[in-house]
Amino acid sequence: MSETRSVRGRTREEMARRVAQDIADGSYVNLGIGIPELVARFVPEGRELVYHTENGLLGMGPSPEPGDGDPELINAGKRHVTANPGAAFFHQSDSFAMIRGGHLDLCVLGALQVAQNGDLANWSTGEPDAIPAVGGAMDLVAGVKAIYVITQHCTKQGEPKLVESCTYPLTGAGVVNRVYTDLAVIDITREGFRLVELSPGVDFDFVQDRTAAPLLPVPESCPTK
Repeated sequence: MSETRSVRGRTREEMARRVAQDIADGSYVNLGIGIPELVARFVPEGRELVYHTENGLLGMGPSPEPGDGDPELINAGKRHVTANPGAAFFHQSDSFAMIRGGHLDLCVLGALQVAQNGDLANWSTGEPDAIPAVGGAMDLVAGVKAIYVITQHCTKQGEPKLVESCTYPLTGAGVVNRVYTDLAVIDITREGFRLVELSPGVDFDFVQDRTAAPLLPVPESCPTK
């Protein structure tokens, strides 16, 4: 079921669709847990995107309808998925050889924080009871050719996720290329965060007020899609 649009910005499904629009035809793409998983639902017409999950599946399809999943067909987050025609199954060590060998074009991940220089923190808040290890995300940000982040612009408490520098433990330093949020699409550049596109119903000042670092406008005009 489609989500109801909020007063401003994109829903989670609309964010996922927007990411899919920017994935080149023929790309091999790893999808992280959470909102990134929704990207598998969207393949723009005329393109073939091959989705990878690090527990050993190339050719992953979208999640099945509730109750229709195969208990032995899951992604790395232990959620039910489907397999597209021609999909391949393999050992997890082979999967990480693909990742570490630079054979994946793109990884889409969630985030706790993204810094203006591209640092990513997405596995732990550093609290004593937090997750004890970074896991495969560290391999992904080190081995995949490009990293896109898809996340809500702010936490549930209203704290910005896009910051000058991360205060949580890093997954990788200087690894993020582009960020997709409910409010905007933002590139990571040498100068910092640069706006690419505003979400529906959102203006520049609204995004800047919710970004804990300077936000550079697009060079000429700022489109809204």
